[in-house]
Amino acid sequence: MKAENALLGTAGLAGFLVLCEAVPRLGIVSEDYFPPVTRIADALVTEFGDQAFWTALGDTLTGWGLGLVIAVTAGILAGVVISVVPFLRETTASTIEFLRPIPSVALIPLAVLLYGTELQSVLLLVVYASFWQVLIQTMYGVQDVDPVAMETARSYGLGTWARVRHVLWPTALPYVMTGVRLAAAVALILAVTAELVIGAPGLGRRIAVAQSSQAVPEMYALVVVTGVLGLLINVGARTVERRALAWHQSVRGEVAV
Repeated sequence: MKAENALLGTAGLAGFLVLCEAVPRLGIVSEDYFPPVTRIADALVTEFGDQAFWTALGDTLTGWGLGLVIAVTAGILAGVVISVVPFLRETTASTIEFLRPIPSVALIPLAVLLYGTELQSVLLLVVYASFWQVLIQTMYGVQDVDPVAMETARSYGLGTWARVRHVLWPTALPYVMTGVRLAAAVALILAVTAELVIGAPGLGRRIAVAQSSQAVPEMYALVVVTGVLGLLINVGARTVERRALAWHQSVRGEVAV
């Protein structure tokens, strides 16, 4: 089944590439706005030979990685603490519901005002957007813990840390890993968006420069790079999730299928 799915996916990708090559060649869309795949591929090879491209890629990955680590750490800690302390859960509920729907891009003027086009601006947007993904999932996971199991562990003399380690964390971990996977994708989106709009160093700014200078094939080549980067991050996050939850019935069932 997996081999068949991979074959179908490859065939679909090949068909899409052929279509993208044929559409501008046949004059359906002007090559000035949508160049053929072969020209985009040539531009991509040229980008790979440019040291500035790798520097931009490193800047994007730096903003993505640092922001994700900060967001995941803060989201897990805050989610656990808020969920296990009833007073905090009640007093922060309205604040969370107010702040969570605010689009991260709405903070761009604030980021520019505080940090200009530096890395801190990217981190502000990445952390803000990714934090909520982890926080909410962690809170759901902690609230899903069976109170009977917690009371049983307490009656057997398990301390706070032991209860967290052996009861709370195994229950919350699937939720946490879902939040981390979502946060990883959101972090990349916000990192590239910040670079594109603010002009912070990275692939986003390089895309904006290519667009403004009418280097259309180079622009599409960079867009392809960001797409592949997002795909790799998603695959990596899913791999980590499966390994971290190898003991969980959902992953074991998935492997069995």
